[in-house]
Amino acid sequence: MTISYPTISRSLRTFSDGRWRQHRTEWPGGARAAVVIAIDFDGPSHDLTQGFPPLGSHSTGRYSGRRGVPRHLDMLSRLGIPATFFVPGYDAECYPQVIRNIAAAGHEIGAHGYLHERTLFEPQEEERRLRLTHEILGNMTGSPPVGWRSPSGQKTYTTLKVLHQLGYLYDASDKDFDMPYMLDLGHGRSLVEVPNNTYSLDDHPWFHYSMTPVSEVLEVWKREFDSIYAERGFFFLSVHPRSGWGSGSPSRTAAIESLVRYMQAHEGVTFMTCAEMCNVVRACPQAFEEMRT
Repeated sequence: MTISYPTISRSLRTFSDGRWRQHRTEWPGGARAAVVIAIDFDGPSHDLTQGFPPLGSHSTGRYSGRRGVPRHLDMLSRLGIPATFFVPGYDAECYPQVIRNIAAAGHEIGAHGYLHERTLFEPQEEERRLRLTHEILGNMTGSPPVGWRSPSGQKTYTTLKVLHQLGYLYDASDKDFDMPYMLDLGHGRSLVEVPNNTYSLDDHPWFHYSMTPVSEVLEVWKREFDSIYAERGFFFLSVHPRSGWGSGSPSRTAAIESLVRYMQAHEGVTFMTCAEMCNVVRACPQAFEEMRT
């Protein structure tokens, strides 16, 4: 099997002092910092792709659709903020009404693979799955997704080519920067990259690997926000509504709500979806880094 991996060849914007250019354009409304909350559905698809029937100890993904996502939606409603839900196509097929409820509440829905794939495929199969999930989500909500997050963290030239053909505006898979940036695909094509920090601003490593108490995770997230707020930067939190290592259970959802209320208590903090962040970058691309594949 031949896989064409994308490579980042160089920055298209260089600076005389060789340092990253501080974000100079104000966030919308003159805000000091921007916050995006991304919720990765990661339902039974996450277990099925590993060969586990979603039963018994491998049924935690079913919690997402049955309780985790509804609890997250209630939380977001109380807080009055938008979020982006990244949804695998299979999970949407399992819980169509839940997906419609997300859309009806005004939140963004992005694509997240079909079966939360953990392996790379031949280009034809990868394209088939990308188009399948795109069609499922578009038909279910009446609005095709404009953003994509790799379920495994992997992507290829096929991924980028097909996403562009389908009209996607951004990718939220990379981990190489702490601000969004333009990704030049060549031949006049581009995407916005909205990178994420999956080691500190993500519930999975804390609850699955280190099994850190909720109270300690909350304090880490607050300190991360404090530093980003001081830099007038971009805070991107990724969580999962599963039980077990996710944040769908009551105390962990309560921790997210406590974090958001902490951020809301700071002056000049704006909350937006990934798509809205993408629009900010596209409206003022010269204020952001640009990389070429």
